[in-house]
Amino acid sequence: MRKWIIIIFVLILAILTAASFYFYHVAVQRSEKKFLNDNPDLATSTNNSLLDQGLLWMNRSAFETVSIISKDGLKLEGYYLEAVIPTNQTIIIAHGYASKAKYMAAYAKFFYETLNYNVLMPDARGHGASEGDYIGFGWPERKDYLQWIDYIIDRNGNDSSIALHGVSMGASTVLMTSGEKLPKQVKAIIADCGYTSAKDVLTYQLKRMYQLPSFPILQSTSLVTKIRAGYFFEEASAIEQVKKNKLPILFIHGDEDTFVPVEMVHELYEATIAEKDLYLVPEAEHGNAYDKNPALYEKKIAKFLTDYMPKN
Repeated sequence: MRKWIIIIFVLILAILTAASFYFYHVAVQRSEKKFLNDNPDLATSTNNSLLDQGLLWMNRSAFETVSIISKDGLKLEGYYLEAVIPTNQTIIIAHGYASKAKYMAAYAKFFYETLNYNVLMPDARGHGASEGDYIGFGWPERKDYLQWIDYIIDRNGNDSSIALHGVSMGASTVLMTSGEKLPKQVKAIIADCGYTSAKDVLTYQLKRMYQLPSFPILQSTSLVTKIRAGYFFEEASAIEQVKKNKLPILFIHGDEDTFVPVEMVHELYEATIAEKDLYLVPEAEHGNAYDKNPALYEKKIAKFLTDYMPKN
């Protein structure tokens, strides 16, 4: 009897270990994320025309490729465009999970053409032209963004006025950055459809995509992630970071988002003790708020930044 108990225990352990490495590869390791293809939670009711317009605009704009070396030795690349009229105002834009900086070009176009901002769009570690073999869900990336902020200050001077804008994982990245000790030059944060934490969103997706409970797979995969990528899922918490944040935050979320459920933005909003605003976009799905109502999206952001971003 004891022998069979040991055999069953070893078998369960082997299955759990295999599952943990499988989900690490699927969710965390740098790889093609095939599970995102044809995911109904990423379908949108608009044609995403702004994405195409942004890419065309970026291709004919004089973006400069810039780079930094992360604290752990990775070469991280980004794209910088100086405003037509010299300004101290800069927006740093963070892209989403399994995406690239260039897919944020529509947002960059708005900040550049309408608001006359300098624009910096980094490729997050493990994405695009940046080095790295894993995705950090915003946690190691928050330190990278501290370095990008320093890059802008060094480049444009101590009177720089900087805002952070992110979508999806990028939103959670800038929210996680908000809880760090930020230079005085950082004035405001815009978070579009961010999640409360890596643990929360992965728990949600395990159930939604695989019909699996989070325990014990999430915990074991988190341990693998700690060993291979240096962080636990529990650490990557935007909601804990906004509790420490002192900057004004504009939260944006589509009220029909089923990839990062809209309930998460309400949790983030309630946890934020600093000045804050919430813009819920009717009938917008995940990452679809801008394309759903471009004029109002731009108006909300312009008003928010006018209130908090000093200009020389």
